[in-house]
Amino acid sequence: MKKITILATLAGAVLFSAFTGATSSVTAPADTVETTTTKARAYNVVLDKSELKWNAKKVTGEHFGKINLKSGQMLVEKNKITGGTFVIDMSSLTVDDIKDEKMNGKLSGHLKSDDFFGTEKFPEATFVITSVKPVAKAEAGKPNATITGDLTIKGITKPVTFPATLKVEKGVATAMADVTIDRTQYDIRYRSSNFFQDLGDKAIYDDFTVSLNVSAKQ
Repeated sequence: MKKITILATLAGAVLFSAFTGATSSVTAPADTVETTTTKARAYNVVLDKSELKWNAKKVTGEHFGKINLKSGQMLVEKNKITGGTFVIDMSSLTVDDIKDEKMNGKLSGHLKSDDFFGTEKFPEATFVITSVKPVAKAEAGKPNATITGDLTIKGITKPVTFPATLKVEKGVATAMADVTIDRTQYDIRYRSSNFFQDLGDKAIYDDFTVSLNVSAKQ
């Protein structure tokens, strides 16, 4: 699966356990008197206004579809997104490019099987943001932050980093991004030319993309 273009999710994890709106404090070492206090508010993801699209490519073409978020929160401080956690319902995965009902069911069933995401055993993926770094002098409409986080798919957690466009306005936080994920890092090796030889035009690219457009509010 080379690029599932869309987010995760997310991914990810793929996916994600919920943050609560919390106030935390970090106290400086005893040889100083300074104390740093950080206050962040939790914004809950609005599921019907959030979308994850996937896109995967192979030698002979591509497939695409959607995945639903199950839950999630973004942490907001001083009108800036500083963290977040998301849970992705992997069993909700759909295929949108195949109109024939039988062929569509065959592919979506295969993607949910152990060859790919094994959704019966791993129904959720999670993504937890660990770092949000602003992009200096970001152009309007272009990514204004770099997000790093832990994406968990099939019980395997790996860090991912990607550019994102973040905004907090009138009590609503939004995040948009295209996240490229190497499926083989999560033990999804089916028809990967890096693990199997002589696949020819049956090879599926390792990278897939999840495009996300997520909204959250207080």
